[in-house]
Amino acid sequence: MRRLRLGSCPDSWGVWYADDPRQTPWPRFLDELVTAGYHWLELGPYGYLPTDPARLADELATRGLRCAAGTVGGVGGPHKDFPAVLAETRRVAELTRAAGGRDVVFVPVPGYRDDATGGYREAAELSADQWRDLLANTTTLGRMLAEEYGMSLRFHPHADYQVEYQSQVERLLDGTDPRFVSLCLDTGHLAYRRADVLGLIRQYPERVGYVHLKQMDPALAARAAAEDWAFGQAVRLGVSVAPPSGAPEVPAVLKALEDLDAELFVVVEQDMYPVDFDVPLPIATRTRRYLEETGDFG
Repeated sequence: MRRLRLGSCPDSWGVWYADDPRQTPWPRFLDELVTAGYHWLELGPYGYLPTDPARLADELATRGLRCAAGTVGGVGGPHKDFPAVLAETRRVAELTRAAGGRDVVFVPVPGYRDDATGGYREAAELSADQWRDLLANTTTLGRMLAEEYGMSLRFHPHADYQVEYQSQVERLLDGTDPRFVSLCLDTGHLAYRRADVLGLIRQYPERVGYVHLKQMDPALAARAAAEDWAFGQAVRLGVSVAPPSGAPEVPAVLKALEDLDAELFVVVEQDMYPVDFDVPLPIATRTRRYLEETGDFG
């Protein structure tokens, strides 16, 4: 039986960036995370929480919080400026390890669209050469994390990035070294692009290394596709919803994860940027209660 550990992250408090006045201040986030009943957290964008290791450790310890993972984002995908990607991954790995975490979630943002304007920054499909670079560089990142830091790379498929549809996720997994690369299985982003989440778990059980548990409103997701919205536009219109009101079905996902055979973090992530500061806490509390009633968490 796989032991599932439940956590949450800054995203569920409306945090997408290291510094933005429309985001919940970090001390309030940490305090409310505890109030909502969580003990594990993902660190979120580098620079949102304190980056001094001693201070971060103290802020977490005084609240009884533990680090599930660090988050790399803001540098785009590994097929782009790889030296910058490598440097940012090292920076996040060092802070995460100091905080006690052993996983690094790689979120390839910004992607090919601008969340604010909806405009396209680049093509929505990678060329053959770009795919070659993506696969090679992702394996290099995973090897570096494993060999130099004793940590694991969890690659996060993301709407409006060129690894978002099921076929692209499969291509990523089939083309990277399973010793060094596994998925951050984001159930919401996959559902947003109508992937078979349960099918991916069954097809690649050894590659599911970490989970972002979220749901999407299927009707709004379909409208976003039909009207060519950027993901950020869909989020502002409420496409990311609290369980159990969206897709995929949470009980089935949790059962599939429980049937795997290793420890696994399940981190709640509900996109709601930007959001009024008073909104996230009651949602996070209800979500935590629902999940603990539904799944088998250790």
